[in-house]
Amino acid sequence: MSYNARRVEYFYATVSGEPGEAYELLTNLAQLGVNFLALTSVPVGPRSLQLTLFPEDPQKLQSVAQGSGLHLNGPHPALLVQGTDEVGALARIHHRLHDAGIDVYASSGVTDGQGHFGYLIYMKPKDADRAAKVLTQAA
Repeated sequence: MSYNARRVEYFYATVSGEPGEAYELLTNLAQLGVNFLALTSVPVGPRSLQLTLFPEDPQKLQSVAQGSGLHLNGPHPALLVQGTDEVGALARIHHRLHDAGIDVYASSGVTDGQGHFGYLIYMKPKDADRAAKVLTQAA
């Protein structure tokens, strides 16, 4: 199994208001040069949405957010694992973390349909550096 693992930072932002608010926020951030490695969105009420933003450049997102009044919760650590998709790839990653005593408390993955995967792993902040080291050494 071939993959790359790296530590990344993510931020939460809650968007309230009219439908399309998240679209406008993401469009504005893109126009200001903020690029994302990943993002997720989850409804948190009838008129609110929580975005989990994984910026390529965390300092740039923080600077842009501060200048625009966007409230961010973070940064929080996570791992981004990208690699060649094969049966059992994610199980082997979890096995390595388990053997190192690192608990994964959430994760999200996707394949590109062309033989590759991307996988976000959330763990306790105190375990983030060690988790990255464990997966980097094993890759």
